[in-house]
Amino acid sequence: MPVWQESILLVVTAVVLAVIVKTFFVQAFYIPSESMEPTMQVDDKLLVQKVSYWGGSPDRGDIVVFDDPGGWLGSADASAPSNVVQKALEVIGLYPSGGHLIKRVVGVGGDTVECCDSAGRLMVNGEPVEESYLADQAANAEPTFTVEVPDGYLWVQGDNRGNSSDSRYHLGDPGGGFISEDAVVGKAWLRVWPFSRFGFIEHSDAFEGVP
Repeated sequence: MPVWQESILLVVTAVVLAVIVKTFFVQAFYIPSESMEPTMQVDDKLLVQKVSYWGGSPDRGDIVVFDDPGGWLGSADASAPSNVVQKALEVIGLYPSGGHLIKRVVGVGGDTVECCDSAGRLMVNGEPVEESYLADQAANAEPTFTVEVPDGYLWVQGDNRGNSSDSRYHLGDPGGGFISEDAVVGKAWLRVWPFSRFGFIEHSDAFEGVP
């Protein structure tokens, strides 16, 4: 085979492998807003892994990336790659994707989630949850609500409870603020940028006491 044909074959093979990796294993994303501070900072670049949910569902405490269920994203958050090269790289998983949301799962199917107890703590199935990762515990207590999460759905909230348009603020939507498990792209796994904060994203044990 001539060198030019081998080169084309290698490029095509590399692209196909990259698409397979993006589809089934790992995908790159970036943080567009302050809603997950201090855990995630604006413009953090993440790798999201999909293997954990091949045969299962998200757990309480997982930080998940999911498709916009409709009307959750502002214009800035929904911004697409600005040129053809970035778009092509996004398709094969080599450029961080936009147009998605990232929140923490605080309720799974069958849970009753309530805000809040007298100390301002989130209640899940009657058990108060000590969320040490919150940006501001005092901001957790608004708005008040009590919801029962349907099977196959999730209730998600940002760690920056005072500045996060999450499930709480979409109670009046047709979907009731719940996220379908099918909309979840994957689980936040590794922060790759900035390099000073490079590292794996640890799972929280805050919900271990929830029945």
